[in-house]
Amino acid sequence: MTEGPTRDAIAAAARQQFMAAGYAATSVRGVAAAAGIDPSLVIRHFGSKEQLFLETVEVDGPFAPALEGPFEGMGERLVALVLEDRMAGVLRTPYRAMIRASDSAPVRERLVAAMEATLARPLAARLTGPDAELRAHLVAAQVGGLLEALVILEDPVVLAADPAAVAALYGHALSTLLTPGPG
Repeated sequence: MTEGPTRDAIAAAARQQFMAAGYAATSVRGVAAAAGIDPSLVIRHFGSKEQLFLETVEVDGPFAPALEGPFEGMGERLVALVLEDRMAGVLRTPYRAMIRASDSAPVRERLVAAMEATLARPLAARLTGPDAELRAHLVAAQVGGLLEALVILEDPVVLAADPAAVAALYGHALSTLLTPGPG
């Protein structure tokens, strides 16, 4: 096996294990076994378990479609996007893996940077009025809160709720931050 395919095999095994079991439950030995290689090769290619995690688990906040269009209904669009079944593997599972590993400063920084780049910054660029940047970050915090309820707490009430009702209620809360308040 050449170096590229070995690295790719390690990355694929690591990604699968981190997503399924989380950071703490994934071991370098387990990743190596799944990739069919010696554990020393994992360290040779990635340096550490933390670096392996950072290079294989990405939170690509796919928020752009919800941020397009008018502000009216944007909160509901954001919530509906998070709740979509197709977002489980794209957003919710990587978010769960990142949150569970967020006691690591580099992982926490990666998660914050992802929310900044994919949600807060693009939203702040569109907002007007006072405190636009703060309001954008508060919207990102509320989206993070919903993700936490879904994938970390696995809140049975939220999970069992009609997605349209959640989008309407939680989306309304987000929408209050999209328009400048008095002041």
